[in-house]
This record gives sequence, structure tokens and C-alpha cells, in this order.
Amino acid sequence: MTDQEKANIEKKVQNALAQIRPYLQQDGGDMEYVDMTNEGVVMVRLQGHCGSCPHAMQTLKQGIETAIKRVIPEVKSVERV
Repeated sequence: MTDQEKANIEKKVQNALAQIRPYLQQDGGDMEYVDMTNEGVVMVRLQGHCGSCPHAMQTLKQGIETAIKRVIPEVKSVERV
């Protein structure tokens, strides 16, 4: 993946995260975009209640990752840092 392709995908990812963020904030949580690898792995930091919630991995994989991959097929996975 070229730097330009990565930059374009990162912009799409950040827009998608902005759409998801209000749902997390309703429950006292949040997330921060950290980085994306050249292999299409997006890294986010869960914050607030999401950072310590026992259901955080379910939210990450079934919520955030599913939503992002649906609109950005270049993303292979979303991981927590």
C-alpha cells in the first residue's frame, strides 16, 4: 500500500469512527484512532467506560470492526491498544 493509499483509507476510517463515536459516548465510553498498518489493521484506544468494560472486546469486534469493514473493505481488522 502506498503512502497516498494509506492516507486515503485512514481518512475514511476516521470518518467511520466519527459516525460510531456517539454510540459509545452514550454509555460513557469513547475511542481514539491510533494508527493503521500497511496490512490494513486499524488500532484504536478504548476510553472511558469502554476501557474497562467486560464487553469491550465484543463492542470492538462485533460493533466497531464490523461497521468499519462494511464500508471500508481494505480494513482487515480493528485491534485494541
